[in-house]
Amino acid sequence: MSEEYGPDIVSVIDEEGKEHVFEELDRIETDEGRYVALLPVYDDPDEKIDDNGELIILKDEEEDGETYLCPIEDDEEFETIGRIFEDRLIDLYELEAESEEE
Repeated sequence: MSEEYGPDIVSVIDEEGKEHVFEELDRIETDEGRYVALLPVYDDPDEKIDDNGELIILKDEEEDGETYLCPIEDDEEFETIGRIFEDRLIDLYELEAESEEE
């Protein structure tokens, strides 16, 4: 299988300088801004087992020509964007499940 069809991996450095690696599951743009849904990627299988599977949803912002992924501070905005991602990902996985059954 060609590497070009692999997962999109995103590296994020937090405020404390620690690097976190994620797989990008989806990306959307609304009137409010651009957003990305991520899942953590782990090197250690034990960390993956302990993970709760929760999506990380961040806002894509630009400042001085640099792109930053930032937490969504507004609870209402977070809930709205979270529902959009949830609906889109459910639809995506239902389509894949139907394809696998055939």
